[in-house]
Amino acid sequence: MQVRIGIDLGGTKIEGIALDEAGGEIARQRVPTPRGDYRATISTIRDLVLRLDAAAGATGTVGVGIPGVISPRTGLVKNANSTWLIGNPLDRDLEAALGRPVRIENDANCFAVSEAVDGAGAGARVVFGVIIGTGCGGGIVVDGRPLGGRNAVAGEWGHNPLPWSSGEEHPGPACFCGRTGCIELFVSGPGFEADHTRHTGEALASSEIVSRAEAGEVGAAASLGRYVDRLARALTGVVNILDPDVIVLGGGMSNIARLYAELPGLMNRYCFSDGIDTPVLQARHGDSSGVRGAAWLWT
Repeated sequence: MQVRIGIDLGGTKIEGIALDEAGGEIARQRVPTPRGDYRATISTIRDLVLRLDAAAGATGTVGVGIPGVISPRTGLVKNANSTWLIGNPLDRDLEAALGRPVRIENDANCFAVSEAVDGAGAGARVVFGVIIGTGCGGGIVVDGRPLGGRNAVAGEWGHNPLPWSSGEEHPGPACFCGRTGCIELFVSGPGFEADHTRHTGEALASSEIVSRAEAGEVGAAASLGRYVDRLARALTGVVNILDPDVIVLGGGMSNIARLYAELPGLMNRYCFSDGIDTPVLQARHGDSSGVRGAAWLWT
């Protein structure tokens, strides 16, 4: 039996999964991330993989999703919010620790792979996977394989400007990337909350804003309306360039039911076409998509 092991390296936890040939779950474990300690991170992943091997009764292939990428120029980790990974040859160090090849991809790419292989985008040739939560990530999958791009930044839609900005949206809030008006600042959970605060003076969690909007509160309803329209514009920009067969949404903000009813019509308003029928679907595997996608890096 072929066993695929996936590792999702997060800032607070490392999750591992072992899948059988059909994608069935054999075993799953979570351990705390040794924050700030690169060498301990390597040994923690090694020990987790070995335990999953033992649970599966076989030596599995290993794929790892990380909150960053391996730079094609240097072979070292870049753009990671788990900053202790930056500047290290993570793939080579893990291969040395495990004595087997390791495939590493950005965690948003792993999410997209999972949903493309046996999730909401199964059967589609080109899948754009979106994570809208505390940040705003994206991944592109073509024929079941992640498209990293020449510079390993394919799918990073969150750090482009919000399309068709209105006067009040321009130049937009300042982003940690050094620019202003990035999509992430409008469609992430914190971006949604900050927009509501700017317009109402209330500091509320995104879930509370949505609940109040659904109950008919005017200020909250206006905030949610702006959010859906901005997400539609941002996704339409992707359609105008990539024209994927399906868009799959994950992350905390993807749980807003209204998105799936309203996004297609709004995207039709903005798209450079006589009409589009791009499905916008919620992720099938939810929070498990990242770790499952890491396992599916070996196909």
